[in-house]
Amino acid sequence: MKFLVISDLHAVNSQLEKLDAQFKEADAVLFAGDFAECFKPETGREALDKLCKKHETIFAVLGNCDNEDFLEDLDDQDVNVEKSLVFHEGLAIAGSGGGSKFTGKTEFERTEEEILSDFDIVNNSVEQSGDSSLWKNLILICHNPPKAQIVDAVNPELHAGSQLFTDFIMEKQPLAVICGHIHEGVGVEKLGETTVINPGSLGEKGSYAWLEVEKSDDGTFKVTKAEISTAQ
Repeated sequence: MKFLVISDLHAVNSQLEKLDAQFKEADAVLFAGDFAECFKPETGREALDKLCKKHETIFAVLGNCDNEDFLEDLDDQDVNVEKSLVFHEGLAIAGSGGGSKFTGKTEFERTEEEILSDFDIVNNSVEQSGDSSLWKNLILICHNPPKAQIVDAVNPELHAGSQLFTDFIMEKQPLAVICGHIHEGVGVEKLGETTVINPGSLGEKGSYAWLEVEKSDDGTFKVTKAEISTAQ
């Protein structure tokens, strides 16, 4: 299964047109938030509409530049996975939106605890079913990155990711984590057995990623490819 991974469009909708071939190639699209231009949340609606015309299967969350009420628009387009657990072709996908508190000036800033609370639905599902193998088939989409080496690096000395999110990933070991927010943190790395991808900003840099997974003999999935590319 092949996922086109994008984030941080910031209403530069012309970048979507450069990915027509990639949208056709992808089985589904994972979008890690920031439809809108920063400080112009009203620009998110057109960005969402244009994205939804590109593919019929999209899983998305909000970014810190998106108004929290914009979640209703994602629901209307049936692309929202924020505070949700969605099953797709044997995989489970859950999401959390917004960015960690920093300036307090962008639309959707939250505490680390609030960001992680969106994944309570997964914890509750595992507890109720008693089946912890769900984590092995789970893709998390979170606008805010975990504390790491690459995906949260503003520069070599400054890392802006969430330590609580890292702790959560290391404990649960989901199949993959998709994040965004830190435009400079574009890259792929491992946290334990979990593949973490920050595709970078599609709007600013034309950056995107591929995630490919396949089902193993035991019924769980494994990542077979995770790489960054740039729109031409």
